[in-house]
Amino acid sequence: MIDKATIERIKDAAQIVDVVSDFVTLKRAGVNYKGLCPFHDDRTPSFVVSPVKNICKCFACGEYGSPTDFIMKHEQLSYYEALKYLARKYNIEVKERELTDEEKETQNTRESMFILNEFARDYFVKTLRETTEGQSVGLSYFRERGFRDDIVRKFQLGYSLEKRDALVTEAQEAGFNRDFLLKTGLATGGENNQPIVDRFRGRVIFPVHKLSGKVVAFGGRILRKTDKLAKYVNSPDSEIYSKHNELYGIFFAKKAIAKEKRCFLVEGYTDVISMHQAGIENVVAASGTAFRPEQIKMIRPLTQNITVLYDGDAAGIKAALRSIDMLLEAGFNVKVVLLPDGEDPDSFARKQNAESFHRFITEHETDFIRFKTQLLLKEAGDDPIKRAGLISNILESISIIPDPVTRSEYVKACASLLDSSESMLTNEVKKMRLKQFEKKEQADKKQSEKNPVSTEEGFSSQQSGSVAAKNPLDQFEREILRYVIRYGMQPLYMRYREEKKKVDGKAVVEMVLEEKGPSVIEFVFFDLDRDHIFFHNKLYKNVFEEAYSHSDDETFMPDKYFSNHADLEISRLASDLLSDRYILSKIHAKSIGEEIDSKDSRLAEENMLETLVPRATTELKNAYVQQKIKSVKQAMKTAEGDRKNVFLQEFQQLQEVKKELAKVLGERIVLKY
Repeated sequence: MIDKATIERIKDAAQIVDVVSDFVTLKRAGVNYKGLCPFHDDRTPSFVVSPVKNICKCFACGEYGSPTDFIMKHEQLSYYEALKYLARKYNIEVKERELTDEEKETQNTRESMFILNEFARDYFVKTLRETTEGQSVGLSYFRERGFRDDIVRKFQLGYSLEKRDALVTEAQEAGFNRDFLLKTGLATGGENNQPIVDRFRGRVIFPVHKLSGKVVAFGGRILRKTDKLAKYVNSPDSEIYSKHNELYGIFFAKKAIAKEKRCFLVEGYTDVISMHQAGIENVVAASGTAFRPEQIKMIRPLTQNITVLYDGDAAGIKAALRSIDMLLEAGFNVKVVLLPDGEDPDSFARKQNAESFHRFITEHETDFIRFKTQLLLKEAGDDPIKRAGLISNILESISIIPDPVTRSEYVKACASLLDSSESMLTNEVKKMRLKQFEKKEQADKKQSEKNPVSTEEGFSSQQSGSVAAKNPLDQFEREILRYVIRYGMQPLYMRYREEKKKVDGKAVVEMVLEEKGPSVIEFVFFDLDRDHIFFHNKLYKNVFEEAYSHSDDETFMPDKYFSNHADLEISRLASDLLSDRYILSKIHAKSIGEEIDSKDSRLAEENMLETLVPRATTELKNAYVQQKIKSVKQAMKTAEGDRKNVFLQEFQQLQEVKKELAKVLGERIVLKY
């Protein structure tokens, strides 16, 4: 891990103009700089770089961030990899904690295995190109499949000789350790001091690359006909490779996926290669029907849009449906394309060019929920029991979608397709989400019992880095401040109306903004001020007052302003509240049916600020009233005569207020401003 002092030095040194200029041609535009956005097909400069604020923003596609954010997005690096990149650029020594002897040994083993894999890749490529067997068997096969030589070179395809120990002999003569040949899976055998032999002998070779480009494994396809040997053999899991953690083609596809803002998902190696040859490069293969969370994490930074290509095999499609639900749960926008009968992505792509392929996709793609509904409806027919089962199946898929707006749209579509009541389906989805929430809550409880975290009652253990509050109001004030820093200048709601117009003689419907709600900062100030409620925590009070003082400036960005604040305590607080680790509180999550650890909880919040922000201020009022009740009850114990009657009257009034607040918190909040 990089120590905090070094991270601060890197961030201080990294200048946004300097960093972006390495990749984008910039021209001065007043106090800022402008250039073509690297994250979408930009024809007119819309990418603005601000040296004053040390951030960049595209006003066309919306990408923005700090120097570190830019490097993470542009180079597809993790946070710490981006920091190391900037450290090298500015000649800053990165100080990381010293590894233990065991960690050093593991790291050396991993590095040795990667080096051996690179050697093997080069050996397989050389064998394909420079040996008689490689040319007559391996290269002939690739050419028969229609693969051009430039594509064969691009994917570093190779060939392993029929000889039992050709690679083993070559590698050992080059000084590679026998144990590493076994660890990487390049060789097998060796039991009871028996000789080791090549795993991939007599096969064409498909190297598997990590996102960074390192060769992590190999796949081999046998060419001679035999019933005794598997058609495909893959590297076994090892210290550097797990088939569930990799996507074939991701290294070659990452820039195209980010640029196109879409990823095509196919099944096998040749599907990916044929699509690249046809000019479609934003494609990866899961190398099987099951899709895993680790693979999802690789695509998430590049795009939220996935199009799955299926051939006409109904059994294969049904098997794949289960893993696609994982993509929905992760917040992806999933489309499906069913290829013509008898075609798979490999064969279909070989008959297309990029233009005709994209035209086919545009004409035939449908969203996953509608596709699944139609598929299961066809299977269920008129059988009422099967139809009931399919409705439950479809709603399960809808219920795991994190975005409430998307869920609502799918419920409407399914109500129409299934000829069912929309309100009934909505209620069923809500029940499912609450069950999922409770199940997750129980799992979290069990986990926290195994790994206890010291938290005060009512606090979410997810509030990373925060110290348990001494004042019982702190947690509610902090929650309000989180909304202020994350969404301070966003309106709580925007109301639109339809307006019919004529354009070129044709009637069109245009959505016109009719009403814009107050910003989060404005509402919080108004709602608390009218009830004479103020922040008790001095730090929170100072931050809110500073935010309110800037709220007249439409360009004010609370997240950037406070995370780069001169006061270190304020910047640390802002960074904590902006961190992905700081998620929806349990009560807020449950109120909208969101999982508390959902990585798309921010998306859910943005769509429901009208509900959540008033709820947060109401919760603070409720906590304030409860504190007052506790104080009055204590005073009543020692008071006498008229004084006791005064306290009793105040107690009764507070109880009435508490009842009203409880009603509001138990219902959907309706904004009144």
